[in-house]
Amino acid sequence: MAETAVKRYGILVVTLCCCAVFVCGCGDRRGQAEKTKFEIDKPYERGPLSVRVRIDKSKLTIAETLLLELEATVEPGYEARMPKVDAVLEHFGILDWDNLGDKLDKDNNVVSTYRYRLEPFLSGKYEIPALTFEFVDVNSPEAKTYSLSTEPIEVEVTSLLGEDRAKLAIEDIDDVVEMAREASFWWVWALAAACIAGAAVAWLLMRRKRAMELIRIFRPAHEIAYARLRALVKEDLLKGGRVKEFYERISNILRHYIEDRFDLRAPERTTEEFLSELARTELLGAGDKDGLGEFLTHCDLVKFAKHHPTTEQIQRTFDLVKKFIEKTKSDERKIDVTDRVKAEQTIEAEVA
Repeated sequence: MAETAVKRYGILVVTLCCCAVFVCGCGDRRGQAEKTKFEIDKPYERGPLSVRVRIDKSKLTIAETLLLELEATVEPGYEARMPKVDAVLEHFGILDWDNLGDKLDKDNNVVSTYRYRLEPFLSGKYEIPALTFEFVDVNSPEAKTYSLSTEPIEVEVTSLLGEDRAKLAIEDIDDVVEMAREASFWWVWALAAACIAGAAVAWLLMRRKRAMELIRIFRPAHEIAYARLRALVKEDLLKGGRVKEFYERISNILRHYIEDRFDLRAPERTTEEFLSELARTELLGAGDKDGLGEFLTHCDLVKFAKHHPTTEQIQRTFDLVKKFIEKTKSDERKIDVTDRVKAEQTIEAEVA
């Protein structure tokens, strides 16, 4: 009994495998049939390049689409370039397109295939225009480009009305029938428009009034820097041993002064980036550039390398910043500090 069951199971497995092979084979043949189902297939060749232009039908209605397939086969050592179909089409629009990818044939040639789904604009007789393929020798130092052009293909687009189109007649217009008027709500729209216009005018007047009341405050860059230095001294960070914080603050003071005074983006950049830009500018002399480089390098050593400066070095750093501001100050370039002053006034009011 067991042997009989095994034989039956084996026969069943073999039968299923045969069915699967038959189905796959039929499916593959159907796929190949669909793949090569083109009414027109025109070959062209030049040197190492051969192309084929295929369309699935030469006559279609205006409601149908046309399948255009371009295939380029190029020998090893050459590169093929497909034509720009959208640039030459006049009477058809590209509804969809697909790149079927590159593959190698039995002779090791590269085969590239593109498909375009075209949509006619109007009925009539038109042409798929001549298409230009290009190829180059990838091993040639001159990289000269060669071209291969195809011939136009005539396509007929028929109307949906067919031959009965000539028999069509326009009937007389029926008597005019007066339509019942719907209720009109124009006054609602007019009222809404008036409200919106009134709100816009009120907002503009209020904005103008606020702009007239607001007085902008401008100060020279050196006055802002001096105020920050005085605030830094008043905090007395060194007495509490906060040397690193002191260097961070005084470095920021100088960087913001340089930005306000010379319009150089110093605060947002690293020392290396800032010194690189500083070397290219002519706003400062060589001595000032060297002094700034020494100052910023010394600050980075304290902030990042845990360098412990002496009292003399700290005093020299402070004096260098003050001397640089004094040397480069100018009353011609002023900074709008209206928002800063308003913020300071608000803080003072809250404290009080």
